[in-house]
Amino acid sequence: MAKIATQTINGKAFEFALLIEFLERLKIVTSVSVIENESFKTAQKCFLSFKEKEQGNYKLNASFAVNFLLDIEPRLSNGVSNKDVLQLEILADKAGQIGDVRDVLAIRSLQKWEIGISAKNNHRAVKHSRLSNDIDFGQKWLGFPCSTEYFKEVGLIFDNLAKLRTASKATQKWNTLGDYHTSVYVPILDAFKKELLRLDKENPGVVAEHLIEYLVGNKDFYKVIKGSNKVEIQAYNLHGTLNLSFENVKPKAKVPRLKLPNRLIEVVYQENSKTTLLVTLNEGWQISFRIHNASSRIEPSLKFDINLVSAPHSLFSNQLFIS
Repeated sequence: MAKIATQTINGKAFEFALLIEFLERLKIVTSVSVIENESFKTAQKCFLSFKEKEQGNYKLNASFAVNFLLDIEPRLSNGVSNKDVLQLEILADKAGQIGDVRDVLAIRSLQKWEIGISAKNNHRAVKHSRLSNDIDFGQKWLGFPCSTEYFKEVGLIFDNLAKLRTASKATQKWNTLGDYHTSVYVPILDAFKKELLRLDKENPGVVAEHLIEYLVGNKDFYKVIKGSNKVEIQAYNLHGTLNLSFENVKPKAKVPRLKLPNRLIEVVYQENSKTTLLVTLNEGWQISFRIHNASSRIEPSLKFDINLVSAPHSLFSNQLFIS
């Protein structure tokens, strides 16, 4: 367990608590099975690494969320027959690399239906993506390759960083470079900004949508955010697959469908910042891209901390306060 970061342990413990609460609540009303894959075992270990009191806190938060989700997702509780088994599964982290941000899945194969939960423990980051000499963010994120010019521009910076790392046998630290925000971050962000705008111009109406699907999620999902004394549930109903009725059983609350953007409005630096770009799209979407070095030692890649600054007004959000 020591090799796993604290934030990851907390997140996985919450994933396990959500799955267990789904199981406890649903096994008395419908047929349920749990897929005990490696992700399940990892999450279980993380959960069991906490003392009983903290486990209880995770389960309490999860139970609030599960009770609410049962009200707005009737298919969780209702099967068409005894053979209509609800499968509960924890997804592997690598799913997020291809745009599926869901952690916990509830699947009814007979109904060809599923919903997913993205479980967050006290944080709201959307993605942590990297830039480097050989990462084609255009192809990976948007489905359109970056230009040779982009790779030439970032190559000048990343090649130099690679030489410094090799020469120092991976010991030289970033702070030896002086104002590296200006000498490293700004030219990389400038190249990224220029390339993103170029990709949008050459693929009008598509890049904005693909960007949101990659960063926010290409499958509809509920985001469940565990706070210190509350749980927040957000519904990213981008494709209209959430909040469906089961026969004559209707959800107890309506979750509106979110509109995907089709236009990139602007890419600007956040005020007084050399590390953060704000990307504004139509339909009310805005995303921040904060670049940073993941290690204190120089390496030829940089990491983005990507956050959703604003979403459409129609984003369903509900806060459940825990006394």
